Amino acid sequence: MAELDIQISIEEGQWPSEDDLHAMAERVLETAATYLRENEKQPFPKMIPEVSLVFTDDASIQDINAEWRGKDKPTNVLSFPAFPVTPGKVPGPMLGDIIIAQETVAREAIDLEKSFDDHLTHLMVHGFLHLFGYDHNNDAEAEIMERLETRILAKLGLSDPYEGQDLKMEP
Repeated sequence: MAELDIQISIEEGQWPSEDDLHAMAERVLETAATYLRENEKQPFPKMIPEVSLVFTDDASIQDINAEWRGKDKPTNVLSFPAFPVTPGKVPGPMLGDIIIAQETVAREAIDLEKSFDDHLTHLMVHGFLHLFGYDHNNDAEAEIMERLETRILAKLGLSDPYEGQDLKMEP
């Protein structure tokens, strides 16, 4: 049984097909949702919650980043929870939006010597955790979030994305 209603939109950029992205998002986000439910005792709403993934390019995400975060530069992923939520509390039926920039993902994957798909998987998990109230504004929050990311990615067969890396997600 699906734990999530995943909506996909490709707006800009050279992305894989919508069907491929949807299949990947289902695998990644369903694994993350199951992990949160089973291991973190994260409650879910009674109805299947919806999450929206928007796949775009650097120019578009830069505009969004400037408007909503006051940072006039592209970034890899932005998350916008539909409702304020605290980890461990029941989120609303609409979790929110995850927006990912293709060029930044590709550039970072090369820099990290990882495949595009592996890095995209990490960013999907990262963005998804933000929709449940996890953040990385300070070291304590970052440690919790990175631990969750690492454990979820291990369930997906991927190694620790932070091991030996100086690249941390920017707050």
